[in-house]
Amino acid sequence: MGRGPSDVKAYLIGDMILARLKGILTPAERNLAKTPQGVEAVKQLRQMLIAQGREQLCEQVYEITGIKPTALYTDLDAILEERILVFTLQRNLETALGE
Repeated sequence: MGRGPSDVKAYLIGDMILARLKGILTPAERNLAKTPQGVEAVKQLRQMLIAQGREQLCEQVYEITGIKPTALYTDLDAILEERILVFTLQRNLETALGE
């Protein structure tokens, strides 16, 4: 959408990667999110974008970790301007890093 989050942190938790993205909204989305209907519109748009890019995101995780993701879960809070992504993996990444 032309810009990225202002802050990203990723956490390894066994066979999961949890990513927390802050400052995710564009100025237009921020303005739209001032009403409950606008919040829902922003969430629906962002969910659609994730659905369209799901395969590419999972492929990028595989390229970085060498372990294929089995699922991707996500939600966002338009008021806090945060998104959480959780990738579950075929095996424990922490153990694989120690090998």
